[in-house]
Amino acid sequence: MAAPVPPPDAAPGADLTRLAELHGVAPSYRPSPDREEHASAAALVRVLAALGVDASTPEATRAAREARERELRERLLPPTVVCWSGSAPRALTALPPGTSLRIATEQGETWHFDAERAASWHIEAEQTDAEQGASWHIETEQGARSTVDRLPPGVHRLTATAPDGRTAEAHLVVAPPRLPAPPGRSYGLLVQLYSLLSRRSWGMGDLGDLGELAAWAGRTLGAGFVQVNPLHAAVPGAPTDPSPYRPSSRRFPDPVHLRVEDVPEFAYVEDRERGAALLERAGRLRAAVLDKGALIDRDAVWELKREALELVRRVPFGPGRRAAYADFLAGQGQALEDHATWCALAEVHGADWRRWPPELRDPRSEGTARARAELADRIDFHCWLAWLTDTQLTAAQRAAREAGMPVGVVHDLAVGVHPEGADTWAQQDFFASGMSVGAPPDAFNARGQDWGLPPWRPDRLAASGYAPYRLLLRGLFRYAGALRIDHVMGLFRLWWVPQGEPPTQGAYVRYDAEAMLAVLVLEASRAGAVVIGEDLGTVEPGVREALRERGVLGTSVLWFERDWEGDGQPLPPERWRADCLATATTHDLPSTAARLSGEHVELRDRLGLLTRPLETERAEAAADTGEWLALLARLGLLEPAGGGIGVPSEEAEVQAVHRFLLRTPARLVGVWLPDGVGDRRPQNLPGTWDQYPNWRLPIADAEGRPVTLEELTASPRLRALLEVLRGGG
Repeated sequence: MAAPVPPPDAAPGADLTRLAELHGVAPSYRPSPDREEHASAAALVRVLAALGVDASTPEATRAAREARERELRERLLPPTVVCWSGSAPRALTALPPGTSLRIATEQGETWHFDAERAASWHIEAEQTDAEQGASWHIETEQGARSTVDRLPPGVHRLTATAPDGRTAEAHLVVAPPRLPAPPGRSYGLLVQLYSLLSRRSWGMGDLGDLGELAAWAGRTLGAGFVQVNPLHAAVPGAPTDPSPYRPSSRRFPDPVHLRVEDVPEFAYVEDRERGAALLERAGRLRAAVLDKGALIDRDAVWELKREALELVRRVPFGPGRRAAYADFLAGQGQALEDHATWCALAEVHGADWRRWPPELRDPRSEGTARARAELADRIDFHCWLAWLTDTQLTAAQRAAREAGMPVGVVHDLAVGVHPEGADTWAQQDFFASGMSVGAPPDAFNARGQDWGLPPWRPDRLAASGYAPYRLLLRGLFRYAGALRIDHVMGLFRLWWVPQGEPPTQGAYVRYDAEAMLAVLVLEASRAGAVVIGEDLGTVEPGVREALRERGVLGTSVLWFERDWEGDGQPLPPERWRADCLATATTHDLPSTAARLSGEHVELRDRLGLLTRPLETERAEAAADTGEWLALLARLGLLEPAGGGIGVPSEEAEVQAVHRFLLRTPARLVGVWLPDGVGDRRPQNLPGTWDQYPNWRLPIADAEGRPVTLEELTASPRLRALLEVLRGGG
């Protein structure tokens, strides 16, 4: 029977408030600097229950509080200890004098510190890159020093033994102090890969298209990077959720992005007639989108590609390919086997593992072990698909770097996963049952938001040394020159919404941001990759500063950069931050042409999304745009047409916007690829589901006609815009 829950409007008592704080659950939050909101008692009880804490009655709450206080008071070490090269871990400075330490490194070495009366700890590091570690020194009360030279970066095992006999074990994360900086200033392209169709695509953009775009932009126009949407594996369905931000797994990519003809075995398919028929069907899918105005049909594309790949799989491996596949399987280990097992079971029982036969809902059960044996061939098929996709992703990054791009492909990490998907099945212990990630009510959405993504449990992450997070990052950095982290504030806290409750009945849950950042810095440094955080919207104080300290770039979008603490006017370029990716728009916002023309207001009106009269919205949008255009003109970035007597063209205004971005000190400047051809339509319109074709539109020109990759690379308008960036970069 479910535990009793206080009424929704009940205020939490002192014991409940204290208990929540002890477990990282915030009893209040500030939607704006001048306003504080309190979480309800019901929300705190539900969130604590998802963390395994009983607060269902006053007696249970008091007992849980006392137990937690005793646990924190008596423990020697937290589950995970962070050591930044060049600074002392706070957890070690608090150890009792005379505590001995043993460190077993992930490299197989063992270090011992046996100090009788350790008075202080100090860590020094001459080198701060991923290849060098820290020198540890213990100063005793007698002034002696014990030294371990260059404890290597990594996640090690730390054992502490106090003089009174207490022992504790913890994971020790040793990380460089900062991420690698971008190699100089550069500009790049932002694109949703599915929308980028070439004349070789099978109805949606693929990894071959990505490689060709990167090679063209880097070699011809000096671009430094191409940023794409998340390419995570989707949850199969009828229809499949088209959003790339609600995947089945963030750990493994989706084979729907494969270019089938680039799989070497495709050339050796014996059934030539069937192979030719598949290519003909692919051509019809492509023509439906490019020539007939159909929406991108991900399910139809995958159905065709899966049929083709089943055919390709019959072709025997050559010796080198077989060895490469074996190496991949060994390197991915249990994580890949679990993912492929979920895929195989989903083919039989449907995608929602919560409705599978009970014996299959546990990945470690005897029933699942039997199913693995029975479905061994299908499991191998899905492992093979993951390998092929990983191979083509690596090839795309290689093509970008060979074209001279200093960064290459920027991949996107979604903030969470689908509750029915492979990750939640394989990693059930790490997800908070009955909870969903969202956002509290704010000035933009008075009802709050529920994103339908189950959150990671911070306590389980810490106890594991952040193992699933480390593996996730390591997998993505295999083929990424940089990583964009969606809603990077989630490294610090997430708004948890209890299942069945509105987003207003949620609470913020804190994560160990220092540990999350340390793991991120460690894995990115090992890969030599840049990290960009999407830090738009409401950001609590201190977050941007902490990210900047560790070298995580932010995201600055032109229309949002105003002097909010002053007169509210557009922020002049010299006052922008340098450590950021500066853009004119994103996939969730109107294109630049739509904003300049005001068409984004008309679209929202047609869909019934406006909350104020149309004329009011039009006037406000026009005033906002007018202030920006006036600033561009004052800076000499926008000139009237016809020798100073006409109104600037839309194309001139778009170019002026990007000239402005170049005037800022931003390390990276991004160009939304559809802006290069005057596309009016957003790829995603927040607040809509079936009213608008989110995530299903090809790149199009100002008239809505789809534009192929070949046409993009030949477009005078796009080339002129990119030449602006090339000259300024």
